[in-house]
Amino acid sequence: MYGRQILIWSIIILAIIAALKLGIDEKVVLFGTLVIGVFTQAFAGLAALIAMVPFIGPFIVKVFAIPFFWILNALGYFVGAVAIKKGYRAEFTKSRVLTLALLTGIIIGYIIGHLVPIR
Repeated sequence: MYGRQILIWSIIILAIIAALKLGIDEKVVLFGTLVIGVFTQAFAGLAALIAMVPFIGPFIVKVFAIPFFWILNALGYFVGAVAIKKGYRAEFTKSRVLTLALLTGIIIGYIIGHLVPIR
């Protein structure tokens, strides 16, 4: 199971190096890496590999995962504060609904990703 993840990450790293050597724009390489990483569940596999390290591994995964939700929530509050000051009540509501939908989608994706084993 983890051999497949190591193989996927090796291919991703080699593709990144080759793309940068060929002079492909960094933004295209970043977008491609994100798309491949999401569809192959490479990020979840990398997090699982890191979490396997005794004692420190789960802590490292939590240190990187939890602030992501805090940042999204904080961005929602900042957008809300600016929107309320400028009188954009409809935009404020849309931003909060969008943030809630994004967080709900991430949580549902996480649950589905753990229910369906990687083969």
